[in-house]
Amino acid sequence: MTETPNRLPRPDSPVAAKVFASPNHGERLIGAEPPKGGSIRAPDMLILHYTGMPEAGEALTRLCSPISEVSAHYFVFENGHVLQLVPEARRAWHAGVSFWQGETDINSASIGIEIANPGHPGGMPPYPDIQIDAVIALTQDIVARWGIRADRVLAHSDVAPSRKMDPGETFPWGRLSQAGVGHWVHPADIAGGRFFSPGDRGQPVEALQAMFALYGYGIAITGLYDAETEAVVAAFQRHFRPARVDGIADASTLTTLRDLIASRPAATGA
Repeated sequence: MTETPNRLPRPDSPVAAKVFASPNHGERLIGAEPPKGGSIRAPDMLILHYTGMPEAGEALTRLCSPISEVSAHYFVFENGHVLQLVPEARRAWHAGVSFWQGETDINSASIGIEIANPGHPGGMPPYPDIQIDAVIALTQDIVARWGIRADRVLAHSDVAPSRKMDPGETFPWGRLSQAGVGHWVHPADIAGGRFFSPGDRGQPVEALQAMFALYGYGIAITGLYDAETEAVVAAFQRHFRPARVDGIADASTLTTLRDLIASRPAATGA
């Protein structure tokens, strides 16, 4: 987000129509400190949310109210209109307590997009095509400019599986992948076979938990299929195997997870 004399701020992304500023942001941090020498921490994650409120205007007001202490970098209306609320160089307050691939300060590491949709509280209605077209254009621009890797384009529910369900199982991740955004494989067909469910324990459950941790989820490897494990499995299903979201690790879930691990983009610059 840039400013010129006697002119309104200009959005960082050309997909955004204008800036509608939220006061809720701060400096991006490395550990507990801001970067030194005037530089910023470059965001390397993109987190997608739904607003989870009946009206888009109500959600926008909340994201821009200093009382709420929440925000996001961008807001996408149902009709595809895009606003920028927080400069990309700043730390928006959208992810809360979260984790991915060892990162615990997701707000400092990411750019957040709020997508107007009532979500699960409103019956999880489908996202309009015109809105998804705008999300695709916006995310294409962001990942290209910042070099964000496909497997670090995530749902809020991926980074906070015990707390969040957004953007939900009706969000069309496959369409984003076809447009070059996000990591995706065709979900394995739901069929019979062995599965793991709450209350199971032992080495096979440890192996299951280790697979989810390897992909990036915050999960303790305990050998007990507990509530945390169930929440992680359900979050994975919402994103990657949305045909059935039940928190049970069936053969379809395990195969889809295996295929994602096998096809994950290689890290660069390590």
